[in-house]
Amino acid sequence: MLTLLEIVRRTTDYFAKHGIESSRLNAELVVAHALGLGRMQLYLQFERPLGDAQLEGIRSLVRRRGRREPLAYVLGTAAFCDLTLAVDKRVLVPRPETEQLVELIKDSLSVPPARIIDLGTGSGALALALASLFPEAEVLAVDASEDALNVARTNAERGGLAARVELRKSNWFSGCADSDRFDVVVSNPPYLTEAEWASAQPEVREHEPREALVASDDGCADLLSIIGAAPRWLSRGGMLFLETGIDQHPRLLAAMAAAGLREACSHRDWSGRDRFVSARAE
Repeated sequence: MLTLLEIVRRTTDYFAKHGIESSRLNAELVVAHALGLGRMQLYLQFERPLGDAQLEGIRSLVRRRGRREPLAYVLGTAAFCDLTLAVDKRVLVPRPETEQLVELIKDSLSVPPARIIDLGTGSGALALALASLFPEAEVLAVDASEDALNVARTNAERGGLAARVELRKSNWFSGCADSDRFDVVVSNPPYLTEAEWASAQPEVREHEPREALVASDDGCADLLSIIGAAPRWLSRGGMLFLETGIDQHPRLLAAMAAAGLREACSHRDWSGRDRFVSARAE
């Protein structure tokens, strides 16, 4: 019988041959998940022999990851801020960089917001993180995809936030009521260009929902749509925060000024790349 350590080593080699970065870490996480163990528990059981039923359970997950399905989809969860979110092919995998958008909002506000809207919520990552960060705020999370809203609903219920985060089907602001106003409008919309999509890793290009990643007009179409509409929905002094793509900031900052927003600003992520823009309503 093969031991757990031997399976981890074989899985590591298999992943490396399929071009998966951090192949040992991926192997440990997949094997641990298949056995219902934490990663640290795995280390304490390396000499444990595995039977055929256990091996088949591991193999099915290893094959999925070997086909370059995102690790988060294989495991069924992704970490975001202090949350553990359910994720699958219906939604994007939340990125660590997007956690910085939550920090940017926190650092930019002098008073806690009363109302927040997350446009294109996907898994609910931003909406739920902000609901946790601002416990007195009303949060509206919208998405044009009913599938995505179902995932977000699951995450809201698991996180005990279903009573405070309203989920609504809406194409950006289209589902908002005439009386709606928000102190914070936030979105991580599609912003990849066709060329960026074509050159993306297989995990992205072959598995994640394209409509949540790619936008026309050099990746700017949805960003510009949100910027143009935002002043109508922002409360006095309310702020707009967006995650963006590469080389888009000059155009986006100009659009913010043209829309009547003030204090338009570009923000870099931890790697030093221009990734976020923000602006304030009059």
